[in-house]
Amino acid sequence: MLRKIKTSVAAALCCTALGAGAAGCDGDALENWDPLASPTRAAGAATGTPGTGAPAPGTGTPTPGIGTPETDAAPISGTRKIQVAGRSVNVSCSGDVPGKGGPVVVLLHGAGDGLDKLAAFQKTLSARHRVCSYDRLGAGASDKPAGPQDFAATGGILTGVLDRVAGDRPVVLAGHSLGGLIAARYAPDHTDRVKGLVLMDATPPTMMADVKKAIPESATGPAAELRAQNLAVFQGQNPELLVIPDGAVRPAGDIPVEVIQHGTKYLAAIPQHGPRLERAWAAGQREWLALSPAAKLTTAPGSGHHIYVDQPEVAVQAIDRVTARAVRQAPGE
Repeated sequence: MLRKIKTSVAAALCCTALGAGAAGCDGDALENWDPLASPTRAAGAATGTPGTGAPAPGTGTPTPGIGTPETDAAPISGTRKIQVAGRSVNVSCSGDVPGKGGPVVVLLHGAGDGLDKLAAFQKTLSARHRVCSYDRLGAGASDKPAGPQDFAATGGILTGVLDRVAGDRPVVLAGHSLGGLIAARYAPDHTDRVKGLVLMDATPPTMMADVKKAIPESATGPAAELRAQNLAVFQGQNPELLVIPDGAVRPAGDIPVEVIQHGTKYLAAIPQHGPRLERAWAAGQREWLALSPAAKLTTAPGSGHHIYVDQPEVAVQAIDRVTARAVRQAPGE
């Protein structure tokens, strides 16, 4: 019965909270965990496999030396591996290097995804932005983490990536699902370089509590299994070994922030508990508005969870608006 839930839209919860493959939600390997997957999940699958010499976003030929961690400081073009804190991290950059005050857009993938999932979206953005993405430890072609991670650890890897791909340029972080949660937790401590945020159906700041409220401990059958599996994921039973506690939203100054939520309310299709989950998810998106007085909430009306796949134009427009404001806010501009 659990597999039937997995293969229907009612499986969205197990994917919502961060992983269809985690803690036995599916019989497949943990590497298949998948955040809040909607029926259109596969639509944006990228061409090429990270780390194998496949074409990088916006390029037509394999990048030389893709399997060898990079050590020089030249701008990255295509997909390469770099060293961050002694770990190999797979990164991809495309688009022209911005001039003075121009931000670099850095994409953060959701759980169970990677930079390959973002490739088509990155290619579109790179027509007018410098855009980079990377596989977090435990995802894609990056190294596995040496042990359990917290937000400080995954933030340290992000800092190392930004040092390499952006240098002293301002940065706009655009994160999907878990990537949005990580970006929103990171920005308040790095307002010197993070000058804008775009959160695409970001995991809410109190998702663990939301799951507990929506599916009570007294639940039985598949609902009880879904509850246990998602709580296990948040406690670190996922390929990134990331422990994901709930927490208050901390302000990140007056930076421009755009929060985009899904408009296709497929979570409501989950029997009995779906409507509460959908309401909790929507409330969680509104909570992210506390990041900045300049925060704005919009809805992608025809989109499931993967907004940048279902309605990429909505995400592109949001990134355009945030980067334009980030340029105006840059020192000396």
